[in-house]
Amino acid sequence: MDWDKLRIFQAVADAGSLTHAGDRLHLSQSAVSRQIRGLEESLNTTLFHRHARGLILTEQGELLFDATNAMAKRLEAATARIRDSEEEVFGDLRVTTTTGFGSLWLAPRLPRLYENYPDLKIDLMLEERVLDLPMREADVAIRMKEPSQADLIRRRLMSVRMRLFATPQYLRARGTPTAIADLSAHRLICQNTRSVQVSAGAKLVQELLSSGVLSLLTVNSYFGVLQAVLNNLGIGVLPDYVTEMSDNLVRVLPDVESTEVPVFLAYPEELRQSKRIAAFRDFVMDEISKRKKKTVVQ
Repeated sequence: MDWDKLRIFQAVADAGSLTHAGDRLHLSQSAVSRQIRGLEESLNTTLFHRHARGLILTEQGELLFDATNAMAKRLEAATARIRDSEEEVFGDLRVTTTTGFGSLWLAPRLPRLYENYPDLKIDLMLEERVLDLPMREADVAIRMKEPSQADLIRRRLMSVRMRLFATPQYLRARGTPTAIADLSAHRLICQNTRSVQVSAGAKLVQELLSSGVLSLLTVNSYFGVLQAVLNNLGIGVLPDYVTEMSDNLVRVLPDVESTEVPVFLAYPEELRQSKRIAAFRDFVMDEISKRKKKTVVQ
């Protein structure tokens, strides 16, 4: 089968348009169309349904796209391993983690990584969905539970707990609760229990809501919760590491917290020798070591 035709087919399937695929590949629309027509003739099948809004894969087209997609990801992995045979740390590194951890813990620390490795090109993908590392949807992941996918190297980094925080200004104005029942006189700021989040955090929120909270603000990310708390809107349920991001936070009800949430770093077995992965892993471990030392001093 003609590899060049397969490459063009994948570009068309991704773009959903001959014109857009041609732009990506620096080919004319007619040249792309000829290649697709030739591929369909060689396979004796129709790969796309044509309609006014673009192109849609047929059932046979879906089968071929799955195959070319897998091939492309394997080629990406091979390319990464070849590049990682060099001594320098450079190139693309796709990191996935949750929105809260990525925006509140990881992103503020990345300047120190870039200081050491200025030629890295990091694509930070913040979402609650667990990306498929063996299929190369990302190179490395930081997750709030132990990864269950096979063929992964995983390392436990630390533990996090969800706790209650407010600003000194808010507490001076509204008073400091001394028991969970006192939260009925305050506004609770948290993630909605129906949103995607760690189960320990959702369970803590459910317990707090059952205490008779009357005023409530829910946000679909911890970053949003933090911003609301810092603007004196109420008492927020946040991961314990947020105190490292702001000096203007006071822990409320020190005996109230979630169960431990384990934090794991994981990457595909095939990237074991990757210098980019090693650089990122060592950077994260070093930052966590600093955090532990700071906690002990405090």
